[in-house]
Formats: sequence, structure tokens, C-alpha cells
Amino acid sequence: MLRDTLATLSALHGISGMEDAVREYILKEITPCCDSVEVNSTGSIIAFKKGKFTPQNKLMLCAHMDEVGLIITDINENGLLRFDTVGGIDRRVLCGTPVLVGDEKLPGVIGAKPIHLLKGDERSDAPDVDSMYIDIGALTKDEAMEHVCPGDDVVFDTNFGEFGNGLLKGKALDDRAGCAILMDIIKRDLECDLYFVFSTMEEVGLRGAKCAAYSVAPDMAIVVESTTAADIPNVDECSKVCRVGGGAVISFMDRATIYDRGLYKMVQRVANERGIKWQFKKAVAGGNDSGSIHNSRGGVRTAAISLPCRYLHSPCGVIAESDLNAVCELTYALAEKAAMSK
Repeated sequence: MLRDTLATLSALHGISGMEDAVREYILKEITPCCDSVEVNSTGSIIAFKKGKFTPQNKLMLCAHMDEVGLIITDINENGLLRFDTVGGIDRRVLCGTPVLVGDEKLPGVIGAKPIHLLKGDERSDAPDVDSMYIDIGALTKDEAMEHVCPGDDVVFDTNFGEFGNGLLKGKALDDRAGCAILMDIIKRDLECDLYFVFSTMEEVGLRGAKCAAYSVAPDMAIVVESTTAADIPNVDECSKVCRVGGGAVISFMDRATIYDRGLYKMVQRVANERGIKWQFKKAVAGGNDSGSIHNSRGGVRTAAISLPCRYLHSPCGVIAESDLNAVCELTYALAEKAAMSK
């Protein structure tokens, strides 16, 4: 069930600020299960579901709907599309990547100057984004503009699927995996009242969560996110951050948040008590919606539970299904414990 939901979410298109298709699917799935659902002015979903009792602490769970991608900035006379990135994308992964462009989902390929024409340092350096283009097969600017215009979104053309020993691959696993987990929890019987936020524009500055947290005004928040797993060759052991298959990832600090110490220890206790596999995030790096939530209004006690993902912010990420399930169960268990804590 959780894997099937993630497969559907991964296939949807939703770069930052254009999360419409993702939002529509989530609303269709969760609205019958919630006591109230609203979409705020930034496009984030704020849902509330009553549990068996009202807890001591107002608790908000958050995952972001948007994915990294590209946006069309111009069209050349020869019909090739200029673009810029939306969110942090390593330009090394772009050349030769198949993409889908605009509302028509036109197939395209990202190109750059051929390697046999490069000279000197050009051969060893990754090309700049402003030297790349997207080829949709158009021969002229007028032909291209019949289907595409500046401001159109571009997403990676990647199929979700299973492979290897319990692994899953697909685009936008950051953070459609978090969205799938929140949807799973919403459909369960809850011990206590909970607020759920599916935020927008995380990849361009944690914007949707900032507004949603201000409106909900929670006492505590749990952010469910995907994080970089660098368990690959040629990476020092101390730099691997976390491992795919190693369980849910618990963070003590990143570039946007120093996590609440009490919740940080509570996550570990809950995981150990429930026998849920977990690991530390062994680096102070990256950031997520916690960065805007924890300092909203008068401050919000915040914890993050993350899913280890190889090749984050690339055309295709890799996760372990066992980790996906571990993050889901730990989030559900922590929500009940945190809501009743002092």
C-alpha cells in the first residue's frame, strides 16, 4: 500500500510552485479521512484529523510536495529551449537526461556542446547550466512556441520501479516518500488529534512550511523528509552520512535547524522500544522544512525523521522499502508519544 502510493506520487509532476497535480491527488485521497482540509494561499495543504482524545501538545506533521526540476527561460531561433534550475541540482547529472516539458509533457533531451569539440579545461569541467539546452525536436522557434513558452516546468522523465534486493528507484522521492507516509498515517485510527501539512516550495527556501506553521501554530512538529545517503564507493566512511537499508535517519543538527534536544532523545527511545531500525545522520549538512517551522511565531519544538536516499536531487533516487516502512512506523509512534509529553 505504502509503496503503491509512493509509485503514484513519484510519477506526478510538481516542481516548486507548480505542485498542482500532486496536491489534487493528495486531496482526493485524504479528504474523506479528515475532519477538516484547507489549501492556503501558498498552495500547501493543512489537514486536521481528530483522534481518540485531544493531546496536551498541538502536534503538526509535515512533508513537502515539491520536487527539484527545471524551468524554461527562453527559446532559441533553432527551436532549442534554454532553462534554469528550480532547487539544488548538480549540473553534472543533466547532460543527456530525458525530460518532460510543460503541460503537454513533451519529451525532450538535455544537451550541451559535444565533448569532441571541447578544449582544455572544458573537457574536465561540468558544463554550466547556461550553456545547456533542451531539445524537443523542434526545428524553429515558432515551431517550439506552438507547444512551449517561458515559465513552463520541466521534470525528469523517470519511471518508478523495484530492483535489486528490496530497493525502489524513481524521481522526486524527496519528498514524495514523506507525503506517502503522512497519507498512510492519516488513513489509520489515531490515538490523538493531529495536524498534517503537505507543504509547497521547500526546495526553493522552505516557503510553504513557514506559512503553514504560522497558521497552525503547533507546540511541536515532526518533519518527514528524505536525506542524502552517500554509502557508495570512493566516499570516506565518516562522510557517508547515512546508509540505504540502515533504517530511519535521526538528525541532531543540519544547516537550517538545531533540533529540539528532548525530541531528539525521544525519537531514539521510541525507536528502541518499538524495535524500529534507525541510524544517526552523521553530518551537519542540508536542511528541510524544520528550518522555517522551528522558529515560527514563538518557536516550535521540532524533530526530523528522514529516509536515506542515494542520488538525491537527481533524475533517479534509490531507497530501500524497509527504510520507507521504518520511517512510517517511527513517525506514527513518535507522534503519539510527543503529543502527550510534557
